[in-house]
Amino acid sequence: MKEVAVGILIRNNRILVCQRKETSRYPLKWEFPGGKLEKDETAVDALKRELKEELGIDAEIGNEFHRQEWQYDAEPAADGHSFRIFYYLVPEHHGSLRNRAFREVRWVTPEELPAMDLLEGNREAVQRLIRDGRPITSRIS
Repeated sequence: MKEVAVGILIRNNRILVCQRKETSRYPLKWEFPGGKLEKDETAVDALKRELKEELGIDAEIGNEFHRQEWQYDAEPAADGHSFRIFYYLVPEHHGSLRNRAFREVRWVTPEELPAMDLLEGNREAVQRLIRDGRPITSRIS
């Protein structure tokens, strides 16, 4: 099982989502930024590294918001398409956000997320964001 850390970046009551490139696996799907943990790397360290690589920012990682396991049904588990996903709130970042890895990045309200063509593995976290509303209405540290 692959482990992945993703960030829920928050700014002005909006959340950052990123669209995969046409040439990526699961092309043009929207997702939260982040990526796979490397050997001996914590989820927080992986997320900091990925946000620097993908968006050029130094992120302050907040609390773990959600954790889940996800299997993409069309892919055999033995082929490495089973994931443990760690979702972290990212209430602040430093540096200018620059898209280095995606087709598009967009700040959206939580209510806009269900209408987007999201990666299936992110939908559970999106439902929780909408249901709880907590990361949008309070300051997280």
